[in-house]
Amino acid sequence: MTWEILLQILASTARMSIPLLFAAMAGIIAERSGVINIALEGFILFGAFFAALVTLSSGSPWVGLVAAMLAGSLVATLYAILVVWLRADQIVAGTAINLLAFGSTPLIGKIAFGSGGSSPAIELADRFQYEPIILGILLVVIVHLWLHRTTSGLWLQFAGEHPEALECAGVKVRRLRTIAVIVSGATAAAGGALLSIWLSSSFARGMSAGRGFMALAAVVFGRWMPIPTALACLLFGFTDALQMRLQGATLPRMTEPLPVQVIQVLPYLATIVVLAAFVGRAYAPRALGRPA
Repeated sequence: MTWEILLQILASTARMSIPLLFAAMAGIIAERSGVINIALEGFILFGAFFAALVTLSSGSPWVGLVAAMLAGSLVATLYAILVVWLRADQIVAGTAINLLAFGSTPLIGKIAFGSGGSSPAIELADRFQYEPIILGILLVVIVHLWLHRTTSGLWLQFAGEHPEALECAGVKVRRLRTIAVIVSGATAAAGGALLSIWLSSSFARGMSAGRGFMALAAVVFGRWMPIPTALACLLFGFTDALQMRLQGATLPRMTEPLPVQVIQVLPYLATIVVLAAFVGRAYAPRALGRPA
């Protein structure tokens, strides 16, 4: 029985980690180029909404995933214009994108579904089954190889470390950062799509539930490197799976189950602990947050 419970927790860990993994890889792509991506939360929420909307219309989760990535790319383009070309404060602009997502998705949902709270349920046959786990593993491998084995990946890292030197070499740093932010938005939105058409059966208002900020914590914990960041996502996914398992559980010598509110705070508590323990030891890209 114990082994069965352990296997269930491990399976839940893998499922809970994948959307976070997509968001964390998106964070690495943007921040390695020198752009702070506070807008991850908004990209995730837009991805979750448009994936559900298009999947309900088309009956295909793959079409929904592509629609989510396109939506994330469009919003990320707006973010890139603000922070890369107009040199707006990256924290303020990212927060504005998040607020835009929280405010506009219920409004569009009210128009599309007749309800601002949630979308209609998506049939099981129209949702992903195991494919996102394979996609998540491939994403980590691709990002790792891209950053360390390709010329464009090395340019991306130089944009976040020594943008002046890269500019002197003839590479347009602003253009590179713009592409990085757009790719980041599409990747994070793909993670959001998995929330509504894989982990859940519908879109729900605010269903990103802080995953964008947890992804940023994973990036810091992983020191802006794909594989350590993926391990951090597994850690957060484990705490998420554990809190789901512990809901309704009773500890020894207790007659009442643990309060649900206490259990649900576990993933966020883990995020705070990780940030408090490792943020001082992590070395961010030197030009992170600095306009080109």
